[in-house]
Amino acid sequence: MLLKSEIKERKDVNLLVVSFYAKIREHQILGPIFNNIIKDWDSHLELLTDFWESQLLLKRKYIGNPIAVHQEVDKKMNHSITPEHFGLWLNEWFATIDELFEGEVAWIAKNRAQKMSTMLYMNIYQHRARNN
Repeated sequence: MLLKSEIKERKDVNLLVVSFYAKIREHQILGPIFNNIIKDWDSHLELLTDFWESQLLLKRKYIGNPIAVHQEVDKKMNHSITPEHFGLWLNEWFATIDELFEGEVAWIAKNRAQKMSTMLYMNIYQHRARNN
């Protein structure tokens, strides 16, 4: 039996990100979206590790604008991103965390993702309304 650990350092965050996106790339619904948009997975996984390390371990490494990125993805997908897509993403995120980790930071990772998914979708929706 694999013992779960706490998320304590960058290598833990990277394990979470790499494991999660391996699932997403194979996901029946989400896979085609991500695989059509992301061309350089290695650099994307590094960027996402920076993002989640900033969120979970308070390391200031991430530089970017997730709202603008998600608005652009929605535009490339002909404004077809739905709350269900975010729900599927969250289900896989939670499952991956539960498979690998336990503890307070794992709980924070779930909580932040849930809040961010709502915020990102609301920003996508508002951006559509402003640009139609």
